[in-house]
Amino acid sequence: MSPPAGRRAPEELGGTNESANVDPLLDVKAVSIVFGGVAALADVSVQVPRGALISLIGPNGAGKTTLFNCITGVYRPDRGSIRFAGVDLIGQSPDRIAWRGITRTFQNIELFTRMTVLENLLLGRHRHFHTGLFRAALATPAWWREEVAHRAHIEQIIDFLELQAIRDRRVGDLPLGRQRLVELGRALATDPQLVLLDEPSSGMTAEEKDDLVFRIKDLREEMGITVVVVEHDLKLVMGISDWIAVLDHGVKIAQGTPEQIQRHPEVIRAYLGTKDTTAPPARGTRESS
Repeated sequence: MSPPAGRRAPEELGGTNESANVDPLLDVKAVSIVFGGVAALADVSVQVPRGALISLIGPNGAGKTTLFNCITGVYRPDRGSIRFAGVDLIGQSPDRIAWRGITRTFQNIELFTRMTVLENLLLGRHRHFHTGLFRAALATPAWWREEVAHRAHIEQIIDFLELQAIRDRRVGDLPLGRQRLVELGRALATDPQLVLLDEPSSGMTAEEKDDLVFRIKDLREEMGITVVVVEHDLKLVMGISDWIAVLDHGVKIAQGTPEQIQRHPEVIRAYLGTKDTTAPPARGTRESS
């Protein structure tokens, strides 16, 4: 599936570039939140167009996961606005925000380790069930039809992520890299419009990271899903991103294309900690880490 027409990457660095995105799917404006007198986010603005694939980078403690928590309703910002498809998300519960079409993965994997891969994926369909507990207990024809439809949907996700060989294994018995794919699969099971991936490559081997790059791209190109990635692996980030926003100590210090970001002096000082401007591998390459 081709990216929607009209998507443009921001051209300026350091600003919010609100004019660069037309009708953004996600519109975060001047969001601030303070914990114990420390500003975790300070007037952060990010606009994500429909069909975009963007990344948030920055050193540990920069505020990346905090921003995800604000978007998904885990935290309520002290100031600012967050709108998704034109709807204000501030004050809405996490389950309500998920119902609207935003899903996420976590730095620390949140799966049911005693359940199988298939069972974890089926849990992602819970908001789409309509027959209710009574009909499920009686196994009515309506319940069976719905069950068959949901299982067929999950089979598509299993095929997409190539999880056939582990579908009936307990999640707790799987290596971390495979667990992350299962968590991604459960996120996809909700039929999201927007997926927030928090450190999706953590714990993966070099080969698994290579495969992850193509799977993330396919989320947009084959499924039409908008993707925002928080990631420390710069090579992965440069290989998938339309554009990148950089946070440091809760402040957005830069935003631009991968080529602009990897040469930006503020990013080099804050994130890379060096003045060496040697660029990571070019976008779209498939090299081992």
